[in-house]
Amino acid sequence: MPIDQHFRRLVTCAALAAASAAQGQGFSAFISPPRFSFQVQPGQTSRQVFEIQHVGQIRGSYRVYTNDWTFNANQSVTFSDALTADSCRPWVAIERRELSIDPGSRYRYRFEVSPPADAQPRECRFALMVEGRDPTGGNVQASGRIGVIVYVAVGDVAPRLAVVGSRVQTIQGKPTPVIDVRNTGNAHGRLEGFLAGTDATGKSLEFGPADLPILPGETRSIALVALGEGNQPAPEVRFPVRIQGGLEWGDKQRLPIDIRFAP
Repeated sequence: MPIDQHFRRLVTCAALAAASAAQGQGFSAFISPPRFSFQVQPGQTSRQVFEIQHVGQIRGSYRVYTNDWTFNANQSVTFSDALTADSCRPWVAIERRELSIDPGSRYRYRFEVSPPADAQPRECRFALMVEGRDPTGGNVQASGRIGVIVYVAVGDVAPRLAVVGSRVQTIQGKPTPVIDVRNTGNAHGRLEGFLAGTDATGKSLEFGPADLPILPGETRSIALVALGEGNQPAPEVRFPVRIQGGLEWGDKQRLPIDIRFAP
């Protein structure tokens, strides 16, 4: 399942339809927020809420459950109902497994995470799956689901990021500067901020990092995307290009960048 470069929703959706009541409406929900990241100490409980907005024309039925997940090197996500070896889903309690929502209504869904008192510092990751129970109509019967991604910092954990490589890679048909970022910490990290660039024509450009999680123990390729002003399209980058500045991550941590990119 492809995930966009911003990793904003991290969802799986087999169908998203709003057909007539006679045919069945399929999956007709929006979830907010699509991602959680919070901290809890061992032996304590953190209670959280997300909102399900049902936009179907008739009353909608949903099933909610937990999954483990893997973020693959190709930026796809694999969800798994089976518990992984280090799963923290046994620490998770959900409000209810099935619910129905009236047309145009919202439901505030509650869940909580309670790591045991002897839990070692670590990052707990799981997904809350919201699955439509109303099939679509027509010749193809389908339903859909959305995965709400949850990161829980149990105890004192933090990412530790470093650039270990750089290159130009073709992404969506365009050559793009890419940095390889290694995380030797014990929590996921995300790079934020803006970088200044100068291309082969001397043109000044602004770049931003793709909003992707870099999980503990992994090295993730992060595209540096040329940004247009306002609603303008991204400018064309003529290589070689030099990109400088710093990107932020974690608690006021800064990753310095000064790299010349050439195809």
